[in-house]
Amino acid sequence: MNKTLVIVGLALVVLGLAPTVGAQAAGAPDNTYTQGGWIAIGAGLAVGLAGLGTGIAQSQIGAAAVGATAEDAGFLGRALLFIAIPETVVIFGLLIAFLLLGKIA
Repeated sequence: MNKTLVIVGLALVVLGLAPTVGAQAAGAPDNTYTQGGWIAIGAGLAVGLAGLGTGIAQSQIGAAAVGATAEDAGFLGRALLFIAIPETVVIFGLLIAFLLLGKIA
């Protein structure tokens, strides 16, 4: 089920970008609005794909952490640490998005 959702999501992203790529290939003029649009698409993809990857990782880690904590309450601290580690990926994606959006004039 998860693999199907990921494949459908990536297909929708590709289909959403197809008209823009086709217009560029047909020789449409490249101006600041077009460049800003590509930067905005890149920023959105950075945050969206980072969030998607983190969500998939945390679903597996969270299930294991709950199971370990149910067995022994001493694992709670380590479990919280392991759940927090993938969040840094989203923070890096957000940082990249801010850096990209700073390039739009």
